[in-house]
Amino acid sequence: MNLTKRDLVVRIAKETGLVQPEVFKVIQKTLDYIAAALAGGNNVEFRNFGVFEVRLRKAKIGRNPRVPTQVVPIPARKIVKFKSGKILKKMMAGT
Repeated sequence: MNLTKRDLVVRIAKETGLVQPEVFKVIQKTLDYIAAALAGGNNVEFRNFGVFEVRLRKAKIGRNPRVPTQVVPIPARKIVKFKSGKILKKMMAGT
């Protein structure tokens, strides 16, 4: 089962007593700031949870699977990689 933004809003609203539209605004604003930081080439770090890192994927040559002789240049591009922190690693390990 996936956890959606809507699921987060409902759960946080129930547990805190805040109204859902306000919780939604906070979550959306948080995601907006994270996305803006990543788009600006900055990493986003949440201590013990993990780090969203911006990495540059090198340019490479690909091949069209339908026409294996056709070479397709794939340009370099930025990607986001998540690296889990200590607490998340422990939770994932079940300890």
